[in-house]
Amino acid sequence: MNTARDLAIVALDLARDQRVEQGELSLALAAAEVFDLLDAGALTLAEDRMAPNAQAPTGDRLLDEAATTLVRQEPYESVEDWLWRRGRGLSAAYVEDLEQTGTMSKSRGFRLPLRAARTVPGDPAARQRAEDRWTSHEPLLAALGAAAGIGPEPADGPAAPGDGEASDGTDALTDDTSAAVLAALGNAVMELEAVRQRRAIEDAAFDNVWRGF
Repeated sequence: MNTARDLAIVALDLARDQRVEQGELSLALAAAEVFDLLDAGALTLAEDRMAPNAQAPTGDRLLDEAATTLVRQEPYESVEDWLWRRGRGLSAAYVEDLEQTGTMSKSRGFRLPLRAARTVPGDPAARQRAEDRWTSHEPLLAALGAAAGIGPEPADGPAAPGDGEASDGTDALTDDTSAAVLAALGNAVMELEAVRQRRAIEDAAFDNVWRGF
C-alpha cells in the first residue's frame, strides 16, 4: 500500500478541476506517510507518540526518506509535530518525484503544481489504482483527501482504516491508531487555517494604516 502516492495522484490528476492548497495537501501527505510506515512495520504508535521500529527499506524513495527522519529517542515525536516538520514542502516533493519516476508526466504549460494541475498520467496502472480507491470512497483515502480539501467530507466523518470497504492493508491498523493520526491531521489543518486568518487580519490592518498617510 502507498497511500501517500495515491493521494498525490488524486490531487494532481483526479481533482484537477479543484484548487488544492499546498499547505493542506502537504500535511495530508505527511499523515498518509504515517499510515504507510505503520503498515510497513516501520513504526508503532503509543497514544500520540511515533515509536520507530528497526528500519527496513520500503522500496519507495520518499517513504524510506520519511523513515530515516523519525525521531529515535524517547519521548519520541508526537504525530502533530511530525506532520508540521515532515509536511514542509512535501506536496512539491511528491510532484517532482511522480514526474521523475514517470508516474505522472508534466504537460506543456505546467507552472504551479496543485493550483492548475495540467498533468497527464504517465503510469496507467498507478493512476488506475489511485482512481479505484478514490471512486470507491475507500475510507482512509477519502478522509485524507477531505483534510486536504479534495472531495467531500466522508458522510460519517473521517473513517478509521479497517472500516467499510478498505481491504488493502489498512485493516492491520487499530481504530485507536487511525483516529489518533486523523485527529492530529485535523488539528494541524485547523491551525494552518487559523494562521492564514491571523495573517490576513494583520495584512488588512497594515493596509489600513498606510491608507491614513
